[in-house]
Amino acid sequence: MADGVTTASWAAQRARSSGAALTWVVVRWRLLPWWLRITVVYTLSRVVTTVLMTGFAQIQTANSFTVQRPSYLSFASIWDGAWYRVIAASGYPSTLPVDAAGHVTENAWAFMPAYPFTVRALMTVTGASFELVAVAVSLLAGWGAALVFRRLMGRFLDPARATFATVLFCFAPVSVMFQVAYAEAMGLLLLLVALLLLVQRRYWAMLPVVLLLGITRPTGLAFALLMGLFVVVGVLRPAWLRMPERLTLRTAVAPAVVAVVSGLVGFAWPAIAWAATGVPRAYTDTELAWRSSYIGWGELVPFAPWVQGFGWWFHQPAGTILLVVVLVGFVAVVFQPAARRIGLELRLWGLAYLVYLLAVFFPQSSTWRILLPIAPLLGVVALPRSRVYRVAMVVLAVVLQWTWLYYCWWVDGYDWTPP
Repeated sequence: MADGVTTASWAAQRARSSGAALTWVVVRWRLLPWWLRITVVYTLSRVVTTVLMTGFAQIQTANSFTVQRPSYLSFASIWDGAWYRVIAASGYPSTLPVDAAGHVTENAWAFMPAYPFTVRALMTVTGASFELVAVAVSLLAGWGAALVFRRLMGRFLDPARATFATVLFCFAPVSVMFQVAYAEAMGLLLLLVALLLLVQRRYWAMLPVVLLLGITRPTGLAFALLMGLFVVVGVLRPAWLRMPERLTLRTAVAPAVVAVVSGLVGFAWPAIAWAATGVPRAYTDTELAWRSSYIGWGELVPFAPWVQGFGWWFHQPAGTILLVVVLVGFVAVVFQPAARRIGLELRLWGLAYLVYLLAVFFPQSSTWRILLPIAPLLGVVALPRSRVYRVAMVVLAVVLQWTWLYYCWWVDGYDWTPP
């Protein structure tokens, strides 16, 4: 009996000690500066992704990009990374490659210059390899994006929800982009800075950011649409959208200028491609080359690609029906009452980016990566406070990371799901 009492007392004491230790850890965690907490979260998320990537690299067979069982840096620099390597090494072609029928084939003009030229400059300064510099730039840009994302979420959500939204951001299914030779991390950092400046109403400070964003990722026209919608809504101020303040003709000038500049930079790259190659449609024809293996060659008809894409993937009429369901669901999420918690600016961005994608993008396996700019909508996903829900969402994100890597990044033979 005495032994039983002693054992029970020991167990109770140990439980109290464990509880006290856990409480101490939680208290110390909460006392850390917000930027240090986010840095820890980002680091842990990169460790998880590195383990997943390394696992796939260990079973990777020899292919057109790498040898069998490549190093991490080599494995992280395949797919579009190969194009960025070409641009960093030799720039853009002055003559477009064409096939036997005269169609423009895949070439470097599909990729914006800011990221590969940044990598090239750092390679020149450091003497390091393309793989090392390209991955390092993405890794640092992803870190910066996570910090800015937390600041942005903190403008609308309480600290706990803002931090959890950032956890989801760091562990997202396509967060692999934060540590591979792609321009997504750099582009997302610039986008989030621009959105934060918009929320802070620092319109003139947005101009250099928007200019650099427009030559990093093709989002200039989408951001111009956002600013246009922001001006219209601010001037008209419909009650159902709950614009924080009304824009007058005087206060609307600065955001209108940002809209115009963003639109101009959105058209700048096609114009540069035209000037460099002498082909007026050099950029659009190059982009069309990537969808030719799905639907053949054709003209770029605005708002037709998604109908064509869903028809190709799911056949008709199922494709059109599913497309309508997806679009209605997206709009419902963006404009549901709970979504008001993340602010009108971020919801308008989600809508503007969707309209842009509907106008020009053909849905394919890279769609999941292309959707990364709507990450601010994770603020809606982060609203529930349930611990079970939050743990489940992080676990789901990691599982989807593995799934995405399996179907899109790992080269397993026939190339039909490029990331």
